[in-house]
Amino acid sequence: MNMRPGGELATRPLHFIWMADCSGSMDVDGKIQSLNTAIKEAIPNMQAVADENPNAQVLVRAIKFSSGAQWHVSQPTEVSDFRWEDLTAEGVTDMGKALSMVADQLKIPPMTERALPPVLVLISDGQPTDDYASGLKALMDQPWGRKAVRIAIAIGEDADTEVLQKFIGNPELKPLQANNPEALVKYIKWVSTAVLKSASAPASQTSDSAAPGMNVPIPVLPDSGPTSADDVW
Repeated sequence: MNMRPGGELATRPLHFIWMADCSGSMDVDGKIQSLNTAIKEAIPNMQAVADENPNAQVLVRAIKFSSGAQWHVSQPTEVSDFRWEDLTAEGVTDMGKALSMVADQLKIPPMTERALPPVLVLISDGQPTDDYASGLKALMDQPWGRKAVRIAIAIGEDADTEVLQKFIGNPELKPLQANNPEALVKYIKWVSTAVLKSASAPASQTSDSAAPGMNVPIPVLPDSGPTSADDVW
């Protein structure tokens, strides 16, 4: 057995959590169907990124929020085994509840101190209908909540980008504005490949290039393309 000082170079867990708005407005103009399709198409990309970096154990799960919040995929699942069941949309937008539930999962335990910074992807088309501020405070009270790479995708012009910006917590990084299915697919692919790859890279490759206030460097954003009358949302 190949022994080395301090033991083998162990795989470090990287938790990737989708946070999906499933309120009734997501049922309009095919938004929820587009989200389901985009995430399904992203899974092979995520698996490829994980295969390229054996030192990171990518664990994926998902939470959905509408009237209340619940885990859509409750267990941290190896990305190689991850499957997506379609979401449906109804109810209001209890985003604060979802943030609180994610905060509970970022405590130590169940998180370990040697994990890589988690990636949290918040996707919403509206405004929170519950106490968003207390949910965000619960998240940011956890060290892994503060250290997490927090990305937000606004679906349509009615999304509350001010709230999404507070979730991101960094003026260098803005919410991604998806006004049509093509833009949503592009952003989902970006976060599940470029961002995941950056978050899972060894610290020696990232420490010098991270943007101010970010633990890991955020790759160049894809262009959403020109806004036009053809935009659906």
